[in-house]
Amino acid sequence: MLVFLLAGLLAACRQESTPTPTVFPDGPTATATLPPDAPTPTPAPPTPTPEPLKATINGEPLTLAEYEAELGRFQAAQVEAGTNLATEEAAAWVLDNLIDSILLSQAAREAGFVVDEVSVQTRIDELAAEVGGAEVLADWMIANGYSEAQFRQALAREMAAAWMRDQIAAGAGETADQAHARQILLYNSEQAAEVLALLQSGQDFASLADDYDPVTGGDLGWFPRGYLPSSAIEEAAFSLQPGQYSAVIESPAGFHIVQLIERDPQHPLSANARQVVQAQAVRNWLVERRNQSDIQVLQP
Repeated sequence: MLVFLLAGLLAACRQESTPTPTVFPDGPTATATLPPDAPTPTPAPPTPTPEPLKATINGEPLTLAEYEAELGRFQAAQVEAGTNLATEEAAAWVLDNLIDSILLSQAAREAGFVVDEVSVQTRIDELAAEVGGAEVLADWMIANGYSEAQFRQALAREMAAAWMRDQIAAGAGETADQAHARQILLYNSEQAAEVLALLQSGQDFASLADDYDPVTGGDLGWFPRGYLPSSAIEEAAFSLQPGQYSAVIESPAGFHIVQLIERDPQHPLSANARQVVQAQAVRNWLVERRNQSDIQVLQP
């Protein structure tokens, strides 16, 4: 956060006393004399101009300078990766990410997690070791528009936010409501309609699935909600009873017919599924936290 320097204090000066007229209401004019050695009052120093803000989150300021610096870093990274977002989309992403980080760090403080100067310095030393030394890290900070104070502030906030994310993720558990399903994937609607007609005539789903996918038999494995790329396939699977199959579902990958094999409300999560469930838990927490927070965006 930028610090504005005061122009300087006005020096007190001593002056010889001069008669000062004092006017009393409805009375005569009198003359008051200052003591010979009394200094003239020193004017108060000028009030520093408030630093422009982008937003306040539960009263905590997010400065316009920090937001614009982070937006610049994000856009530079996008250019380097060759995946430029539209300016409006990039601006919204950066603002949301900063607000999320502040909300998480606030919750960490409420939970008693403290990021002190020692822990920040320890993390800086670790980062320096990872990138090849303190000079390399210092050069990176300069190249990315950080002063040392700004970098420490951003790092401390992210350390607190990361701790809070871990707490939320840990609370997601090791099991979840999951479905075990298989599919028949076709690549045109006519063929999909033909296969659906075969199933409706009594053909065995597993046998047809083996015909179209001899390697896996169309087995999608166990998955929780939010795991598959197609939400329509998930919704179909979770709406079925074991042994039932869906209508034809169109997705960017093709045309699917899904059969539910079994379902378990407390099935152990695979490593990949656990990551998805934990990420969803953090997203859900942030939605709820935003609804409970006073977030004021002050700049367009």
